[in-house]
Amino acid sequence: MKEIIEPVAKDLLKAELTPDRLLRKTNRAGNEIYIIKAAEAPNVMREIGRLREIAFRAGGGGTGEELDVDKFDMDPAYGYRQLVLWSPEDQEIVGGYRYVPTAQAVFNSEGQPIITSSHMFTFSKKFIKHYLPHAIELGRSFVSLDYQGSRFGTKSIYALDNLFDGLGALTLLYPGVKYFFGKMTIYPSYPREALDKILVFLRKYFPDHQHLTKVALPVKPLHPAKYRPLFKGKSYKEGYRILNAEIRAMGLNIPPLVNSYMNLSPTMKYLGTGINDEFADVYDSGILVSFDDLYPEKHQRYIETFRAGWKLLKRRLRSKKQ
Repeated sequence: MKEIIEPVAKDLLKAELTPDRLLRKTNRAGNEIYIIKAAEAPNVMREIGRLREIAFRAGGGGTGEELDVDKFDMDPAYGYRQLVLWSPEDQEIVGGYRYVPTAQAVFNSEGQPIITSSHMFTFSKKFIKHYLPHAIELGRSFVSLDYQGSRFGTKSIYALDNLFDGLGALTLLYPGVKYFFGKMTIYPSYPREALDKILVFLRKYFPDHQHLTKVALPVKPLHPAKYRPLFKGKSYKEGYRILNAEIRAMGLNIPPLVNSYMNLSPTMKYLGTGINDEFADVYDSGILVSFDDLYPEKHQRYIETFRAGWKLLKRRLRSKKQ
């Protein structure tokens, strides 16, 4: 395992996080969200790679390299961008997401899109025809290790919520897009019994009746068979209370990102889970979320709060093109 690079100087980061790359202010904690491409902001990309590798190693994942940056980050042909959560007060990157509108995806000889999820999943013809042209793929989500505890108060408490502010803004930035899809990661240090209970819960309450994906070979799929009686005949709210109690009884919590997605939309689709052999054997679960089906309070918090700012951003983008 290689030694992680030194932090990138703050003045280099600030120089690349320019006003024209600002997407929005966060609803809470006074942070800012930017969108960058690696070629246009190489120092920010380098710092993102450093922070991602630190955060992922701490959870039992990571690449083992000096920073987590790959071809999808660096090659413009793939079209990936970085959603960057920045603290202007601390002058630090708090977290981020990698994303791409998949309407622009290129395909391999087998008719499958060349995107980051392709290593884990094979997509059905229905998914490719009806969902891929209207989706944003999300991945590599992280919160900087320093902001995962309580060290920074509200900035730590709201870091993940701030990132969802950014995702909400993307729904307006790309008006032809209707869905988010991507992977939720649970690290191999998470006990298998707790993992299986979560996966059984996801399969019951967020089923993929259309069979939109399957775990791609040679990735090893997970098929939890236990704990089904836990949720039999239970509503989602009852099932969630049972799951939460079961996980807490083991001295654990439902992983924060998984918990956030489960409470984002009642129609989220769970697309299966496999062991990602390219990323320290973490457990990656596919999900698909429709913007139109967000719970009303989530829609208001993450999307409607940005609508007024969206009008200003559109004017700024138009003037930039002129």
